[in-house]
Amino acid sequence: MSPTRTAAAPGDLLLQASDTRQTGALVVAGNPGGAVYLVEGRVMYAESPAAPGVGELLTSSGRLAGRTWQQALDIGGTTARVGRLLVEQGHLTQGELELCVLGSTYDAAYFVLSDRSAPAEFRAGATHWLGQVVHIDAAAVDHEVGRRIQLLDDIFPNPRIDVAPVIPVSRPPRERITVTAPQWELLVQADGQRTPADLAQLLGRAGYAIIQELRRMAAAGLIELPEERVPDTPEFVRLPHPRGGSAPLDRPTAGRSSAAPVSPPVVFVPDPTPAPAPIPELGVPEIHIPEPHLPEPRIPEPHIPEQNAGPNRPRLARRKPGAKLPREFADEGPQVHQGTDEVLLKRIRTALRALR
Repeated sequence: MSPTRTAAAPGDLLLQASDTRQTGALVVAGNPGGAVYLVEGRVMYAESPAAPGVGELLTSSGRLAGRTWQQALDIGGTTARVGRLLVEQGHLTQGELELCVLGSTYDAAYFVLSDRSAPAEFRAGATHWLGQVVHIDAAAVDHEVGRRIQLLDDIFPNPRIDVAPVIPVSRPPRERITVTAPQWELLVQADGQRTPADLAQLLGRAGYAIIQELRRMAAAGLIELPEERVPDTPEFVRLPHPRGGSAPLDRPTAGRSSAAPVSPPVVFVPDPTPAPAPIPELGVPEIHIPEPHLPEPRIPEPHIPEQNAGPNRPRLARRKPGAKLPREFADEGPQVHQGTDEVLLKRIRTALRALR
């Protein structure tokens, strides 16, 4: 039979299929979506990408080896006898398998039926490879989903936390905080890219239990709140520097330098008003920048005040620090002065230091 599509909410469509005692799968699209399997109007199993299945729960917890689960899938997957094989071969007891299927079914049903606006269709005759292990009343499943939604809203009403990557805050909001063991596991494993579904698969825990802890952590300010996605809006666009229209410049000669003009960055700002009439393109004008003439560097000569000049005050020659005086000056004896001028001595000392 062809699938039945309807505009009803997934929960309402599930109750309709239960009232008519149909067998098949209620497939719900969207994020995360999933499917609920019915046998004669009673829920047999539910699965969703956001919730670990029976196999993930059994292998992640260490209850079953991975090769044992894979062998059961290979043998009983085509005949929908996977669960029965695990019990018959002694890997699980009937009670263990029923508890695991019940927990996985209620866990996945929350993600499948919580979005009332998600598109859904019923595929009659579809069966699941696990086989018939438990039978749950559809009304009880729908009621449990509503109860879980209300519990999460009471903790922290933000459904985006259920599907967004978990990002721990860089700095706690208080000096002292207290976290539970499950919350500590989530903080350690959260790397900013793993979603709640990824963490549930990694830790081998129910997806709804992971979301409960994340809602509590969000209320305590321990994780970043996911941002609401807004429609794309035009932003400033930085255009590349135009090529082919540069002004010719002469090569600098020796001893001279020329600087090329630097064009400022061009920024395009979108304008919602209608575009004006096109303007004919103008050629790029040539810009000639005169080359600056730099004077030859010269060493400034020390300035000696006029009152210091005289027959007994010869001009000092340039010499390196510590070098000996020329012979003609070395032969002369020290000059005799009639008096001491402190200001004059300071000026001479300053002039001598400038020569070094």
